[in-house]
Amino acid sequence: MKLNARLQTAQQLISNSPIVLIHGLFGSLDNLGVLARDLGKDHTLLQIDLRNHGLSERSEEMNYPAMAQDVVETLDEYGIEKAIVIGHSMGGKVAMALTSIAPERIDKLVLIDIAPVDYHVRRHDEIFAAINAVSEAGIKTRSQAAALMREHIKEEGVIQFLLKSFADGVWKFNVPVLWNEYEQIVGWQPLPAWDHPALFIRGGDSPYVDESHREALLAQFPKARAHVVAGAGHWVHAEKPDAVLRAIHRFIDETD
Repeated sequence: MKLNARLQTAQQLISNSPIVLIHGLFGSLDNLGVLARDLGKDHTLLQIDLRNHGLSERSEEMNYPAMAQDVVETLDEYGIEKAIVIGHSMGGKVAMALTSIAPERIDKLVLIDIAPVDYHVRRHDEIFAAINAVSEAGIKTRSQAAALMREHIKEEGVIQFLLKSFADGVWKFNVPVLWNEYEQIVGWQPLPAWDHPALFIRGGDSPYVDESHREALLAQFPKARAHVVAGAGHWVHAEKPDAVLRAIHRFIDETD
């Protein structure tokens, strides 16, 4: 599976580990830009579009082993032997899945507002309804799309996030496959324990990571630590970028 990617060479010539940034559901490689702009000062960065997102190839298959293998092949393509991997939401699950298929390729993990669990809940039906309404109406402009989406989605920030992947009447993610494979996306198969550093950053107001996930999380990532950003939701990196970046820098700058 050929993934669209962007490689950014560090502004300063130092020997820090490369960083791979992986976006979440309905996203693209630009979504973690606020992190990329800071981390790219002293790390080589690889930003990717996951399959069925952005400019990457399409597939009827949308599960975590397959998406993780896509990332391994992309690392190979760019000659990256080992990297710090940072993923948000679905991208965090892809990052975690890497530990079972290519553990030697990962230096450290940063997982933003996601747990290694099957959520057994549909949080995105209103989003799918809004997306499909725009497509069925034949709308071409973002302003018209936003007006219609407000009938389905209350959070303006979510609407604007989605519209980053809308251009000339076309969504840049594969809506039918994301709908058909949704149970795979919110689901999870437990992984063997990965006994290396992992940082879980969660928004204090987000339902995606809570105390009920602690046992499963530590069983799979026994060296995990948690950092809670108060007053932030699921898009914690967009809402509180400075707090998230401080936590990431402390974590990746540590020596084992």
